[in-house]
Amino acid sequence: MAQSGSLPGAASAAPFAALPAPLAAALTARGYADLTAVQAAVIEPEALGRDLVVSARTGSGKTVAFGLAMGAALLADDQLPRAAAPLALIVAPTRELALQVSRELTWLFAGTGATVTTCVGGMDPSRERRALYQGAHFVVGTPGRLRDHLERGALDLSALSFVVLDEADEMLDMGFREDLEELLDATPANRRTLLFSATLPKPIVALAKRYQHEALRISTVGDEQGHGDIAYQAVTVSPSDIENAVVNLLRFHEAETAMLFCATRDNVRHLHATLVERGFAAVALSGEHSQNERNQALQALRDKRARVCVATDVAARGIDIASLSLVIHVEIPRDAEALQHRSGRTGRAGKKGTAVLIVPYPRRRRVEMMLRGARIDAQWMDVPGPEQIRAQDHERLIATLTAPIEPSEAESELAGRLLATMGPEELALALVRAHASRLPEPEELIDLSARTKPDGQARPVHHREGFDDTVWFRMDIGRRHNADPRWLLPLLCRRGHVTRTEIGAIRIAANETFFQIPRAIEAKFRAAVARTANPGSEDESGITIDLSPETPRDAARENRPRAEPGSRANDRGPRPGGGRAPFKGKPKPHRKGPRPG
Repeated sequence: MAQSGSLPGAASAAPFAALPAPLAAALTARGYADLTAVQAAVIEPEALGRDLVVSARTGSGKTVAFGLAMGAALLADDQLPRAAAPLALIVAPTRELALQVSRELTWLFAGTGATVTTCVGGMDPSRERRALYQGAHFVVGTPGRLRDHLERGALDLSALSFVVLDEADEMLDMGFREDLEELLDATPANRRTLLFSATLPKPIVALAKRYQHEALRISTVGDEQGHGDIAYQAVTVSPSDIENAVVNLLRFHEAETAMLFCATRDNVRHLHATLVERGFAAVALSGEHSQNERNQALQALRDKRARVCVATDVAARGIDIASLSLVIHVEIPRDAEALQHRSGRTGRAGKKGTAVLIVPYPRRRRVEMMLRGARIDAQWMDVPGPEQIRAQDHERLIATLTAPIEPSEAESELAGRLLATMGPEELALALVRAHASRLPEPEELIDLSARTKPDGQARPVHHREGFDDTVWFRMDIGRRHNADPRWLLPLLCRRGHVTRTEIGAIRIAANETFFQIPRAIEAKFRAAVARTANPGSEDESGITIDLSPETPRDAARENRPRAEPGSRANDRGPRPGGGRAPFKGKPKPHRKGPRPG
């Protein structure tokens, strides 16, 4: 097995020569021509009999890898002994991943007489206990359910030869540390521990030191860097245009199945609701969903009743959908490994996939560094606009209508009736209209061309060129109401549904404040301010925000004379000339006297 990094496709019996005959036969029957890098690495002579810490990317064949690592040690005369106490325990973070692991081990060990028992939430625990009492060679489960069986005496770990922790980083992130420690503490001291993790943060390293002995570190991340079957793209957008970019990307690609990654369950909930409202067949997966809801969502994707899945990183672990061809990183991954792990949901089993990062323009430099660190050559491009999307729609419609078909008798009869009542042009127009009516409308996005360098690159520049064309707005609070940019900025973001980067200069006068908004988002800002207004209220919703009929320079003249230095403006009662009472939600005035220190 010298060629541990060899790629599938070399039609040779040599890659399986060192494997037990039943495992080699199972791989051949499954269509394997060669082992992946991680599968070859775990059966190298230096790895035999050792504890292992393995870093390998999603879709690299990790389940088969630890199956091969266990099989070489467990199989005697190519058969397993009679099932009694479990010989191997495999722990996975989610129900879906555990079920996937069980299916993989079942076919891999089909010729050895192996019994595989699965213990996961959402299944009948009494049935699982009966299966454990009857005997199993491999027990696969989630930490909580396995711990429950252990404490009830149904799970006997005394004869274990192997413990496998699959996606160990995610199990710790999900709060399963105590469950894992209780399970590991109940295992024999001479058992081998195989730890598989996409990333190796400090908690994983600490876990390995405590429960492993002189573990061999194996990493195949560099061998498979960047996923050759995945085309990476990156689009730069205004922070307020992220959802619009998602809509246009989904419409442009029209993928059979797409997965959208958000950082939090709240963001998953919001984006899912937005897409459903826009007419997309979408489901959501996050920590707030029950197992039954997860099952229904995944079944909808497999049945093609839904084409879009909005998920958090953790909730998507273990999901393997063959039709998934598009991954959109709605929120930037925390690091390069998370980027590759998310993207690895597509581009599997020789199929092509596309991964798109949506990058708010202030964060482009960080994303470029992340891509360089991962050695990913992403294509930077603009978000498809309405014209591009409609052109794609036209091409897809023509391809669909011109594809050869074998009509049924009923279809031929209906076609004849249509031709008898409509001319060819009318019929074609009706088809075009029917096709377009079921598609969500694309969005117009803010033009970021002003944020490009003179040489045409899309890298944002540091001076605020996007504010060359702005409009001034006015608020009816000023210095006399303790107006300060530190609390005005968040207030404007909340009221106008914009980000800090979309608010320009702020000029604070005695009784009013002026600020800039790019003309491109003026209408959107005005509409949001109107929706969040509650005239007469004493909180921030009662502050009047409207277009300014004058520039701050003109208004400054009217606000003179200003109060003498050191004097306190009257902050009680209505301001001179009438108007609303001072805003009471602002910070208190500073105390008189010298500064401390």
